[in-house]
Amino acid sequence: QVQLVESGGGLVQAGGSLRLSCAGSGRAFSIAAVGWFRQAPGKEREFVGVIGRSASSTYYADSVKGRFSVSRDNAKNTVYLQMNSLKPEDTAVYYCAGGLAGRGLASSASTYDYWGQGTQVTVSS
Repeated sequence: QVQLVESGGGLVQAGGSLRLSCAGSGRAFSIAAVGWFRQAPGKEREFVGVIGRSASSTYYADSVKGRFSVSRDNAKNTVYLQMNSLKPEDTAVYYCAGGLAGRGLASSASTYDYWGQGTQVTVSS
């Protein structure tokens, strides 16, 4: 089994930055791509970004492109989501998700095999 735990959420003013972490344990080595999603109250879960196993491949939603970046440290089994120039509309619970090899850099939540519990990000105006 694989466990994913997010951390780093909190309250930040618009224009500020946060870095979220997603730490993997268990059989985390079996994870290839790691995606980030978010869900605001009353809205569907939304794709944010994804990184491949090699960390050289990333893909982002248009809404965060140029502001957010995903990186990973395979030695630490940890993936990061650096969020800059935050806006109030970025307020949501952020989840990381792990996909087994062969899934590719997917933006569909249904593609992922493992999920963290989420961390709240609140951006005040």
